[in-house]
Amino acid sequence: MWSGWRIVTAAAEHTALLGIGTNLGDRTANLRAAITGLAELGSVVCVSRVYESEPYGYVDQPWFLNMAVTLRTGLAPEDLLGALKALEARMGREPGRRMGPRLIDIDILFYDDLQLDTASLRIPHHGVMDRAFVLAPLLDLDIGLRHPATGELLAERVMALDDSALVPLGSAAEVLNLDIRASRNR
Repeated sequence: MWSGWRIVTAAAEHTALLGIGTNLGDRTANLRAAITGLAELGSVVCVSRVYESEPYGYVDQPWFLNMAVTLRTGLAPEDLLGALKALEARMGREPGRRMGPRLIDIDILFYDDLQLDTASLRIPHHGVMDRAFVLAPLLDLDIGLRHPATGELLAERVMALDDSALVPLGSAAEVLNLDIRASRNR
């Protein structure tokens, strides 16, 4: 006897490469909390080393800790952006000066091979190819990474940038006392 077909749909999994930065408060605790929060949005499958970098743009502020994360998620780009902004707000980020000091900043750098330019979201992130503090952590995730729009190897681009004010502090496990395996199994 035929019992019928059951159609199961699941959210498609996407790979988002995220940049995380902080220069206020307990910076290592901020990065750790951000990664914990990201695990609620999908699976954190890889984290870069942690870097310290001088401020970009507005320089009269404390130095940043920066890193990148590979997140596997079922969220669409706009939904992911909203979830990231909500996470930043839950962590205590308040509106402030553009490129100014911040408790936490989480940017969508790449999302699959998507190219998107809307009023609220640009993917790839507009500054990704001009900032060593963004490129170096991304290269920790994937040394062969290419820019989706231009095809340029990020490894070649980073060599053309001044990275003298970029200090690798160590792995996320060492610097943040982080066990990435805990967020992979969600």
